[in-house]
Amino acid sequence: MCGIVGFVNTKKGKEPIIQEMMERIIHRGPSSAGQFVDDHVALGFRRLSIIDLAGGSQPIFNEDGSKVIIFNGEIYNFQSLRKDLIAAGHTFSTHADTEVVLHGYEEWGTEVLQKLRGMFAFAIWDHEKKELFGARDHFGIKPYYFAQMNDTFMFGSEIKSFLPHPDFDKVLNKAALKPYLTFQYSPLNGETFFKGVHRLQEGHYFIYNRHGLSIHEYWDVDFTKKQSFSREEWVEKIDQAVQSSIDVHTISDVEVGSFLSSGVDSSYVASVLRPARTFSIGFDDKTYNEAIEARKLTEQLNLTNTAAVINGEMSFDAFPLIQYHLDEPDANPSCVPLYFLANLAAQQVRVVQSGEGADELFAGYAAYGFHTNSKAVRVFAQGLKKLPRALRFSLGRQIGKMKNFHGRIHLYEATAPARDFFIGQAEIFEEAAAAAILTAAYQEAPTVADIVAPFYDKADGLQDEVNKMQYLDVHQWMPKDILLKADKLSMASSLELRVPLLDVELMNLAQTIPAKYLINQNNTKDVFRQAANRHLPNEWANREKLGFPVPIKAWLKEGTGYAAVKTLFKADFAAEFFDQTAILQLLEDHRNGQGELQRKIWTVFTFLTWYKVFFIDQEMPQPQQIDYETIT
Repeated sequence: MCGIVGFVNTKKGKEPIIQEMMERIIHRGPSSAGQFVDDHVALGFRRLSIIDLAGGSQPIFNEDGSKVIIFNGEIYNFQSLRKDLIAAGHTFSTHADTEVVLHGYEEWGTEVLQKLRGMFAFAIWDHEKKELFGARDHFGIKPYYFAQMNDTFMFGSEIKSFLPHPDFDKVLNKAALKPYLTFQYSPLNGETFFKGVHRLQEGHYFIYNRHGLSIHEYWDVDFTKKQSFSREEWVEKIDQAVQSSIDVHTISDVEVGSFLSSGVDSSYVASVLRPARTFSIGFDDKTYNEAIEARKLTEQLNLTNTAAVINGEMSFDAFPLIQYHLDEPDANPSCVPLYFLANLAAQQVRVVQSGEGADELFAGYAAYGFHTNSKAVRVFAQGLKKLPRALRFSLGRQIGKMKNFHGRIHLYEATAPARDFFIGQAEIFEEAAAAAILTAAYQEAPTVADIVAPFYDKADGLQDEVNKMQYLDVHQWMPKDILLKADKLSMASSLELRVPLLDVELMNLAQTIPAKYLINQNNTKDVFRQAANRHLPNEWANREKLGFPVPIKAWLKEGTGYAAVKTLFKADFAAEFFDQTAILQLLEDHRNGQGELQRKIWTVFTFLTWYKVFFIDQEMPQPQQIDYETIT
């Protein structure tokens, strides 16, 4: 696991610039560094040594030195590809997976991407063609950004690495704020919160040469090809695929641990992997402690667990640094415990496996249509799904207009078109409410419908609305929130995080499962849970999904949290973006119990914290000494 950065131009003085850019991402690779500079390109690399510890330093060159690669990620099938390439006549100088990508590009061109199983972001410079080839993995597990400014093309693992470049213009993208308030993350299709800085989308590659930049899709999820197997057969196929994926994700020359929450996904991973070390985090909250629940599982499975408790004061102290590492504001409250969990694990291991991806692949979210505890309502809704499409949609829209009754939301979302109601796993401010608190300068932005439309348009031919919601999440929620925070907040502590439940081979299976086996009257991700139950204590796999339960509701009513938010809401710079009277009223209304407003407050607070770090303080917040209260 590493960090990459680079730029292409014909200007002189590249060496000190690339050095500064590499320094900004030293947390991604504290083990070593490397660079390559010529008249046209500068490539920089920071390494966290995982495979081929003695060798494997980058950049890596091909046999005649005409091509050079920098690579971030892991290729889990590199050993078989290496054998094929040696048989084809290629000579290897290392045992690292990176070199497989380089020689694979020589042998197969861009078709090498069809052969890779793993997570990756890389760049290959062809000295003879004066051409740069870069690609991002199928799901966007690894981040990749690029910008074209002032006759320079720059790229890298993190936006902050662009800041030292003299050709980089740091400008806030005003169009990003309004939709962020609805989605809780940066949702625009391509451009980020920094004007002119773009994400390379998941499953895409680019070519940059004298003709300019061209971007191409090489892979996409395909929910159209369903297979007919019984429920029991699907359970068996899933379990075999999960065990295989976890096994290939253990490839490493260092110890591999695992994160563990009380939920089914990380529990499934830990129960199959059975690592020497598992890690959990919880809050000093009286109602529920994730770490204590996870400890119960490790005791039953006879696994070693390191668990710690954090509190609100620790969380607010670390929050500016968390937003710095994320590059863009992300108001998902789980960013806080994830940062501390990675920090805790990094004290003992360099690599962990985690459970991200299962909810998107196997329909694990309640928002896909599981909103009632009434089995009778769920059975009735499952029957309504069998109605002809036009009749079902008409009925759903009628239910959506009715006064509320028990089970209405469940019935509505089981029958209405997904495009009518579903924008992903978070909807903080409705668009009108977002507009009401923003100043005039920040009203112009793409609508929510504009943002989700390209994905619904591509998914329009799918027969099941659940698959349409999954498709949207695979391209929005997952890469722009879930995977972004997983990568950035693990790498903040120089920890490699692997996601075996988000694997291209596992997706090849998951996308063929009829939706009725995934979400139905029994549960969300039904057959996946039953596969997990083969390895977990009785009924553990059917536990309700909680995510990271973060007590922001209590934090924002008292003490450090309330004071920190109020101070920021009253700051002079906040008036550029928000009606300060309105946002301060949100805080007071929440404190006085006049509404469940904590997510709205947290979303505004997150943006202001991020903006202060990057545009006012303009420096990395200093890490605090973390004194964990461990659970014994």
